[in-house]
Amino acid sequence: MTTLLPTILFLLLLNNLLLLGAPRLPGLIRLTAFQGILLAALLLCLDHALLAGAVLLIKGLLLPGLLTRTRKGLHAATSLKPRLHRGLGILAGMAGLVFSLWLEARLFILPDLFPPLLLPTALTTLFCGLILVVGRTTALSQVIGYLAAENGIFLLGVPLMTAGAVWFELALLLDVFVAVFVMGIAINHIGETFESIDVGRFRSLRD
Repeated sequence: MTTLLPTILFLLLLNNLLLLGAPRLPGLIRLTAFQGILLAALLLCLDHALLAGAVLLIKGLLLPGLLTRTRKGLHAATSLKPRLHRGLGILAGMAGLVFSLWLEARLFILPDLFPPLLLPTALTTLFCGLILVVGRTTALSQVIGYLAAENGIFLLGVPLMTAGAVWFELALLLDVFVAVFVMGIAINHIGETFESIDVGRFRSLRD
């Protein structure tokens, strides 16, 4: 199974760049789900079958499903108008990848602690998530950026999972924050809708 690890890390790096270049919100959500599936596959390669199942359920199914349901409930526009041009975002992500590779070569890390390419993949995922948060204008796309950044932090903690499940519990707490963000967006939209309906009724009664 460990022979598949470099392939999974390469797919995660490619997925990060695709996230930065995604022009539509449904595609962004699907890429987020694929990222969760890749994380589960990575944990399975490292003999963490139980954690892999939990990550697949939460990051690969539940959170993307919640994002899709919220997008449909809000009737959000599918096309995205980024604050930062998508080409510049991809270039920034590639710069983050180059910096991560340079940093891995300069840092003294025990080979048994971080498998090859795991640290650059984790840092690049974190960078790309922050670029999404800063470079996108819609709340849902920024939540996806936060989720990608949290996945980067999760990857950084993968070597610590051998010591216990505390790191996974902390990562799960961050996923709960994502769910709260999405529900907050939906509730806020519902409140604004009812407020506009009440204002419209008040004006019609006044007239």
